[in-house]
Amino acid sequence: MKTLYIILIAWAVTLTSCTKFLDEAPTGALTPETEVTSPEIARAFANASYAELTVLDRGAGGYGGNTAELMEFMTGKADGNPQTEGFRFYNLTYDAQSFYIDDWWQSLYRGIANCNLSLQKISEIEFDEATKSNMLAEVHTLRALYYFYLVRMYGDVPKITEVVDDLSQARPNRAPAKDIYDSIIIPDLLLAEQSSLPWSDQTGLVSMSAVKSLLADVYLTYAGYPVQGGDQYYAESAARSKEVIDNGGYTLFDEYSEMTLPANKNKGEFIWQVQFAADITPNDLTAKTLALYKRVSVYSDEFGGLVPTRQFVESYPDGDKRVEERQFFYTWYPGNPGAYPAGDPRRDSVNLGGYYLYKWFDRQAVTNTARSDLNYTIYRLADVMLMYAEASNRANGGPDNFAEDYVNAIRERAGLGPVTDLGMTAFEEEVWNQRYLELCYEGKTWFDMLRTRKVRNDITGEFDDFVGHTTVWGKTLTENQLLFPIPLREINNNPNLTQNGTF
Repeated sequence: MKTLYIILIAWAVTLTSCTKFLDEAPTGALTPETEVTSPEIARAFANASYAELTVLDRGAGGYGGNTAELMEFMTGKADGNPQTEGFRFYNLTYDAQSFYIDDWWQSLYRGIANCNLSLQKISEIEFDEATKSNMLAEVHTLRALYYFYLVRMYGDVPKITEVVDDLSQARPNRAPAKDIYDSIIIPDLLLAEQSSLPWSDQTGLVSMSAVKSLLADVYLTYAGYPVQGGDQYYAESAARSKEVIDNGGYTLFDEYSEMTLPANKNKGEFIWQVQFAADITPNDLTAKTLALYKRVSVYSDEFGGLVPTRQFVESYPDGDKRVEERQFFYTWYPGNPGAYPAGDPRRDSVNLGGYYLYKWFDRQAVTNTARSDLNYTIYRLADVMLMYAEASNRANGGPDNFAEDYVNAIRERAGLGPVTDLGMTAFEEEVWNQRYLELCYEGKTWFDMLRTRKVRNDITGEFDDFVGHTTVWGKTLTENQLLFPIPLREINNNPNLTQNGTF
């Protein structure tokens, strides 16, 4: 029976041998039936496994919508224009048909299908074993990442590790999330860790530092909720994050503004990023995070799709550089000369009427091209330093000197004084606090809330229990929010699927 998955691949591959390429039967597409006979076609299959990484940052839903907004709305620390339906998430009235829920599910499983096919096809070809091993390591890492998102978002999910070529395989049951970790996510990453992948890669391919960063995150999550694997997994997390820090190649940017320079993509602080290119696939978030209709840019639409809450921004400590103008946030910007006549004072400054995100502010795109060249970050050094601090603190029963140094390096860049002599609990809360303040609106906060079962209260500054926390929107989190609903379309198509909670 013809298989269910077909991968269409643009031939954007650097071919090292025209002769080998001409030996292939050129069809313009690769399918599960394609006979892989050259390393170049194997590379094309591997490249296809990256295609669904854009689910982390992709236009979706209504006007101003983007997949990245889902987790930010859920934190209760973000808003968006009404057509994004952000209000359904921070008001906790979303259901199995709400925006973004289905986008994430479908994209993650498409990514897994691409990976499964790539693993099969690449394994069939005979070529340099080291190159082949590294190619397979890339794909295993990507499959682990897709499943890591699935289990954190939806809990128990169908386990698919082979190419589906029969309808009888198309209606799988849900497998326990712990089983997905134990049989796919962790083994895939441990296998990739044994490869000879380069330590870093400035083209966006999986590198060894990306593998270890992801493994550190997986172990940290596995040690926490809902698996609660035990302190040994905090130790495993700390070991991987320490390797990333110690092996070099990454440094904290001196200035936060350096994160918004396309010239710094895949280098400096950035360990692994989703790749965007202004002239091919521009980053959607630059336009989506602009203030609604303020006419400060050359974009035809300024969406106001993802907006930080005032309470969150104003919860930063006094003197924190991250909330100074045009660091993580901004409140005014010169008006677009094409929108305001000569002599209009708004050419010099338009008051945006609130706080807006500066993390995806691509100045060239805003003022000239309307096509953002910024990448979307999966892991950066500050994240890994904080992972080490949290994991080692738990593993050792208190912070070591390295943990303190890493937290203080992040505080120092923010213009804050060092913390010293904190006990285990106080230090852990300081790490959590820095994760909120440093990694805000980067797709990290919601998952931190889930694995710690704690929420930073932006009014009191304390950490509340997840279940029972009341957001600034006046809504109280319950156990029902610990998992997203399984998309209704999937429930309707597969009678073996059960729903999470009451949706």
